Amino acid sequence: MTDLAGLQGLRVLVVEDEMMVSMLIEDMLSDMGCQVVGPASRLEEAITLAGQSDIDCAVLDVNLGGQPIFPLADILREKGCPFAFATGYGDAGLREADRGTPVLQKPFREGDLARVLGELRARVG
Repeated sequence: MTDLAGLQGLRVLVVEDEMMVSMLIEDMLSDMGCQVVGPASRLEEAITLAGQSDIDCAVLDVNLGGQPIFPLADILREKGCPFAFATGYGDAGLREADRGTPVLQKPFREGDLARVLGELRARVG
């Protein structure tokens, strides 16, 4: 079980193009005491938010309306900002460079998100 107190105040960039899924993730994060950054539904918007916002970690939908999220993943990795992918395809749709990155299998529950955020929190410098 993840210690939710350890997630209080965690600034999480949310990148998700499905409005209902995005709202659900935002609600889960708020319930855990996290601060939601975004959400962003397009790659360009997400890259801007990642560059201009103070974030601790990110939850990234792998596919934004047919556009892969990998350019943002590369930017976050270069900055040392931990992230998790959210996808309905598991790690099958990931690049070799992304193997080992936490994956939230859609649909996921609040407990799954909390567990992954705990992993990401441990990586926050």
